[in-house]
Amino acid sequence: MARLAMDGDVVDSTVVERTARRLAAAGIVLPTFAELADPSTISSGTGAALASIDPDAAHPANLFRVHWHNGTDRRTIGDVPEHVVLPSSLTGVEAPIVVALGDRFPMIGAHKVLAAYGCLVPRLVTGEFDPGIHRAVWPSTGNYCRGGVAISRILGCHGVAVLPEGMSQERFDWLERWVMAPEDVIRTPGTESNVKEIYDRCKELELDPRTIVFNQFSEFGNHLVHEFVTGRALGRVVDHVREARSQLRVAAFVSATGSAGTIAAGDHLKERDGARIVAVEALECPTLTENGFGEHNIQGIGDKHVPLIHNVMNTDAVVAISDRATDQLNVLFNTRVGRDYLAIRRGVPAEVVEALGSFGLSSICNVLAAIRYARSERLGPDDLIVTVATDGAGMYRSEVDKVERRDFGGCFDATAAAEVFGAQVLGDGVDRVMMLSDADRRRIFNLGYFTWVEQQGITIEAFVARRSQSFWTGLRELIPAWDELIREFNGRAAAA
Repeated sequence: MARLAMDGDVVDSTVVERTARRLAAAGIVLPTFAELADPSTISSGTGAALASIDPDAAHPANLFRVHWHNGTDRRTIGDVPEHVVLPSSLTGVEAPIVVALGDRFPMIGAHKVLAAYGCLVPRLVTGEFDPGIHRAVWPSTGNYCRGGVAISRILGCHGVAVLPEGMSQERFDWLERWVMAPEDVIRTPGTESNVKEIYDRCKELELDPRTIVFNQFSEFGNHLVHEFVTGRALGRVVDHVREARSQLRVAAFVSATGSAGTIAAGDHLKERDGARIVAVEALECPTLTENGFGEHNIQGIGDKHVPLIHNVMNTDAVVAISDRATDQLNVLFNTRVGRDYLAIRRGVPAEVVEALGSFGLSSICNVLAAIRYARSERLGPDDLIVTVATDGAGMYRSEVDKVERRDFGGCFDATAAAEVFGAQVLGDGVDRVMMLSDADRRRIFNLGYFTWVEQQGITIEAFVARRSQSFWTGLRELIPAWDELIREFNGRAAAA
């Protein structure tokens, strides 16, 4: 299943021609990655047409909304991606934490739709994927498979979601509305940490030669689209925040590892601003910090292995966060009692409290890790930490009720709100922060051998090549190559 999907040239021109005609008949035009990185370059005609399109519709025009610049209404486009700067009244630390909001993305309300586009479209324009023959299988712990199904449906591809049966009900509700048939949602045993079970099911599906698995953990399109598109979007957020506070320096970019797509934006911010790259994992499954295992409920961050597309040797620190903390803060942030406590007792500004609805479980995890890192490194008011809210609270409403019953006896009151804030924010210490030495990086890198070489069939030469930063910077040459192929593809479609 694992492959180094890095073709920058046409593999099968016959398939490309056939696919171009197919998409032309459906009125589909593909945006380039450059356009998604800078939506101001999208043609005015396309932008005007978007105004009347529902951002949650399976409409081809919504491909031009697969970027970070959508407004709060998810219809308009802004010069600066939507974000919120978290004050010390909420975080308990002096360092400002800026959070880019991923729930502005179309169709799925999460940024994983960008990753899905970055993985499928290069296969279309090189002729590796034929929508008339192949089906696209999207293994995921939640949002990536939703993004894959959404992009597949718009492009007339047969999309199949593979995800653990223990994920939030809201994910399955969404999938049932978008897949072609009920059997296109495949539930595997376990929960967030059970990635191996997903891989095993995909191996079975691959016995059908018409199946192509888009494994986000090994698809370098996932890494590249975030380094190029997300990295530049976050750079604009940083520049905007600095307009009012020019003395700010970018101390760190914090991101849960998950599939290791989003964390690639840190490569861009490190080169641009000198930011440290801080990876985040679940305390209950301390894979990077302790070569450990376990289960957790921080839905969207995966575990028990090191993704092939994680640039481990460029990572500076790892922070472990407990799912008990994210579960309970999800209740605090998304109940009237909790929000009243934050506004009245803590003095958190109203606009920040309102923005908490854009924080899902993995988003809360990122924020907690940023807080813990700031505390550990004793960062001050001039040290900016950048992170992302990958999806919003709407995907976890059932989890609020579940945790309220489990942890608070079904009655989350003002006392419980104060206790949660004290324990999970103010009381969060400086332990479970590992600053990585070269030996630590080598250990984590080597841990990936067991998944990718022994289990998934990557050659040892391809695996080892990823140690060098020249490997990762060399990948970036694919973006302009893919954009040229996209333009040629659109030209074929227009002439069809």
